[in-house]
Amino acid sequence: MESRQNVPAGMEIKIKMKIVETIAEVRAQVKEWRAQGLSVGLVPTMGYLHEGHASLIDAARKNNGKVVVSIFVNPIQFGPNEDLDSYPRDLEHDAKLCEEHGVDLIFHPTPEEMYGDNFYTFVDMDVLTKELCGLSRPVHFRGVCTVVSKLFNIVIPDNAYFGQKDAQQLAIIKRMVKDLNMPLSIHGCPIIREEDGLAKSSRNTYLSPEERKAALVLSRSVFLGEKMVKEGERDCKKVIAAMTEEIEKEPLAKIDYVKIVDLSTMQQIDTIEHGILAAMAVYIGKTRLIDNFMIED
Repeated sequence: MESRQNVPAGMEIKIKMKIVETIAEVRAQVKEWRAQGLSVGLVPTMGYLHEGHASLIDAARKNNGKVVVSIFVNPIQFGPNEDLDSYPRDLEHDAKLCEEHGVDLIFHPTPEEMYGDNFYTFVDMDVLTKELCGLSRPVHFRGVCTVVSKLFNIVIPDNAYFGQKDAQQLAIIKRMVKDLNMPLSIHGCPIIREEDGLAKSSRNTYLSPEERKAALVLSRSVFLGEKMVKEGERDCKKVIAAMTEEIEKEPLAKIDYVKIVDLSTMQQIDTIEHGILAAMAVYIGKTRLIDNFMIED
């Protein structure tokens, strides 16, 4: 496979995109790049890539000499009854997308490579993980923080890129990097939506045609709440009530949560004064989908 590199205007040079499975291979390649004075951008993913992931890769490609994409369905961020086994996987498709968007290296490890035998060390966080998805998925963010920390230690990137659709995850990773003095910058990239408004997600593939249509209730609710806030509504209860009412119009929708939290602490607030995150998790049939809007300071 080949990918295009940053080269002087008017020149095109193609080199092979590598796919590796071991930590040692990643470190050897990054060491070689560092010796050439190149910066490194990392896009951590669980694979089954779509246009949302492509936007992260494009941002990394624009601002770094080399780009690494990790593709790893991380077992320790899934709860006992979640979709670890059924989570969609398609490395051939993912490699094609990465190649088209100029990725230099795909890191595709096995769980054994990442965790080995008798893995005892985890990275956890208080406060920011106790609300929203952290309430219904209690082990999730410990798994996320642990695997992302490991990826940062393996790749040692200058920059890492995450989607704003997973807004709580983004806030947690930013806080982890700050609290643990990790030497890299975290970049959040906007939500990418389908033409009809549904936020891009690998889990959208679980939806039947009827459920896919019903799932539009998430984006309708998000757009409604965002419009209210931008037009001056500051009472969180009123915004949440309007968003909830919109979701409840859809018979296939079952609300996990609809909440407004402080953007920096992820704690619920009553009045919108500073940066906020309005987030939701909604089951459409058996599929749990998330969406949100942010108003930054």
